[in-house]
Amino acid sequence: MAVQPPYLLTAVIGRPGVGVAVVGDAGMAVVEVAPHGQWSAQLGEEVSAALSMCLAGPSASIIIDLHELVDPHGFSLSFWLALWRQARLDNPPAHLMFCLPPTSALSQRLRHRQGPQPRVFATLPEARTAIADRMSRADRLQAQLAPQAASVRAARALVTQACEAWQRPELLDNTWLVVSELATNAVEHARTDLIVTVSHSGNRLHVAVHDCVRKFPQELSSAPAALPERGRGLRLVHTVAAAWGAMPTPDGKVVWATVR
Repeated sequence: MAVQPPYLLTAVIGRPGVGVAVVGDAGMAVVEVAPHGQWSAQLGEEVSAALSMCLAGPSASIIIDLHELVDPHGFSLSFWLALWRQARLDNPPAHLMFCLPPTSALSQRLRHRQGPQPRVFATLPEARTAIADRMSRADRLQAQLAPQAASVRAARALVTQACEAWQRPELLDNTWLVVSELATNAVEHARTDLIVTVSHSGNRLHVAVHDCVRKFPQELSSAPAALPERGRGLRLVHTVAAAWGAMPTPDGKVVWATVR
């Protein structure tokens, strides 16, 4: 299923009782995707769309939580393996792992198939611990800031530090513009503490701004061409960024953009 920016992921995609719940962390390094309900080709399409939006952003690791998937015979095995291979071949590759009951037919088939296979965990805490153990801190800078105008300057300073550390001076101006708009939106609309994260992969810089308000501002939910006067900054983000979007976090939301 083709998707285009902005990649706006709400908490749940799908139909009542069947769908896909998506939640990210403050820096978009880890995303959890949880399909629920009876397995079907339509549910697979919804999962694929959600995963495409996750892979468009800075997510380095994705946990597929299959505890609420109804698939007693494990018929969806080939679908999950195809998603795993897709994530490995993405540029840059994403680390995708599965979480599901060890006694389920799907778990047994995943764990005992021949050849390369994904990592499988029985619980979400186990999967989260495994990701935390392998994550590098060298490609990520982060600052927690107060909801005040000075925080926008602090966010730009973090971008300057990142461009110097990772030798990406050619990305400084555009990334400054993007982080200024995202941080300003968080300060003006959310009015909560915010976490600004700058990360890199290859020749790309990723900016993520997290706040503690779950609801997306109306400007963020509008088509870029139809943004109101106060949404002109997001039109700039849409023009400058290679990709951008938003998704829920456990305590709010994160808005992100990629510059290259």
